[in-house]
Amino acid sequence: MSKTFKDLIADTLPEIEELFPWDVEELTESDESVLLLDIREQDEFDALHIKSSILAPRGILEACCDWGYAETIPELVTARTRPVIVICRSGNRSVLAAKTMQEMGYQQVKSMKTGVKGWNDSDFPLFDANGKQVDPDWADSVLNPAISPEQLGE
Repeated sequence: MSKTFKDLIADTLPEIEELFPWDVEELTESDESVLLLDIREQDEFDALHIKSSILAPRGILEACCDWGYAETIPELVTARTRPVIVICRSGNRSVLAAKTMQEMGYQQVKSMKTGVKGWNDSDFPLFDANGKQVDPDWADSVLNPAISPEQLGE
């Protein structure tokens, strides 16, 4: 029997610790060793992201986490014992990515529940590719795209 995206998330959630955006904000203020890892796509990250987060898109995450690839991110490869908070748009992809990272030996990896949407909803600042803070209402419109009838399915 095949599984849906929601099924995959539900199956993985018991194995992953999640933090709410306000917990992540508090943690980053108290512990400078925390690595914020955004796994969205480059265009999503460029439009808006959490300051000081680094990008490793989900599609190339494993290569970003390991030595010897064009996608290798040294700061990420060497963060296996550091607290790593995985971030996506809504907190779903980050659960699956955190599980993958656990399997790759990351000892303190967690997922940010509600993702960048929740960060924005909590009135924490987001920044564009030029380092300029983005308007929260504009961010909300970007983070909540419409779903077309074709995408709804049966």
